[in-house]
Amino acid sequence: MSGHSKWSQIKHRKAAVDAKRGKLFSKLIKEITVSTRIGGADTEANPRLRSALLAAKSKNVPNDTIDKAILRGTGELEGVEYEEVVYEGYGPGGVAILIEVLTDNKNRAIADVRHILSKHGGNMGARGCVSWLFDKRGLIIVEKDSIDEDDLFMIALESEADDLNVLEDYIETITSPENFDPVRKAVEESGATISDADITMIPQNTVKLDGKEAEQMLRLMEALEDSDDVQKAYANFDIPDEILEAAA
Repeated sequence: MSGHSKWSQIKHRKAAVDAKRGKLFSKLIKEITVSTRIGGADTEANPRLRSALLAAKSKNVPNDTIDKAILRGTGELEGVEYEEVVYEGYGPGGVAILIEVLTDNKNRAIADVRHILSKHGGNMGARGCVSWLFDKRGLIIVEKDSIDEDDLFMIALESEADDLNVLEDYIETITSPENFDPVRKAVEESGATISDADITMIPQNTVKLDGKEAEQMLRLMEALEDSDDVQKAYANFDIPDEILEAAA
C-alpha cells in the first residue's frame, strides 16, 4: 500500500494546481454527467452520483456548473454522449496499470492511451491481464490535523471501516464499497475535514521501482492523468519517498 498511499497524498497536494488548469474540473463534471445518465439524478438512489458531487464540491466546482452537468445527464440539456472504457496495461518494471476512460471517441482514446504507455516505457495489455490485482474499495482522505487519530479510529471501528493508514498530512480510511457511504457520513458528522472521498482501486501488492524506472513511471502517471479522456489511472508501484516528493 505504501506506493499507492504516498502517490494519493501527493495528488491531493497537486489538486489546487490541477483545478487552476481547469482539467480537474472537466473530469469531475464529466463524471457527474455520466453517473446521472446511468443512475438518475436522485442522490439517495444513486451512490455514484453522491460520490461525484462530493468530489466536485470538495474541489470548489461552482454549483451552477454542477447543476448543468446533472441536467445534461438527465437529457434536459444537450450534451456530449460519453462511453466508459477500462484499459489495462503495464508500466516500467512490470507495474500493473488500470486506466478508466470516459470518452466521446473511443478510437481517439485508445490511440492516446497506447501512445502514452509506449512513450513512457509501458504497453497495452489484454482485458483482464491486471484487473485481478486490484480491489475496489472506498477511500476517505481526512486531514490529519482536523481530528484526533484515536477518535477517528473509534469512528472507523464503529462504522465498520476496513482499515486506517496514517500518512504525513492525511489519514486514509478504507472501506468496502457497500460501507463507503455510512463511514463517510460518520466521519463527516465528527467534524473532521474530508479532503477527498471516492470509490477507488487499491492494489493487492506492489512492485518496487527506483532510479530511472521510478521517474519514468511517474512521468507515465502524469501523462495519463493529463489526458482529457482518462478519468482515473491506478498502478501498483512502490517508489521511494524522495523520488515521489521530487515529482511533487
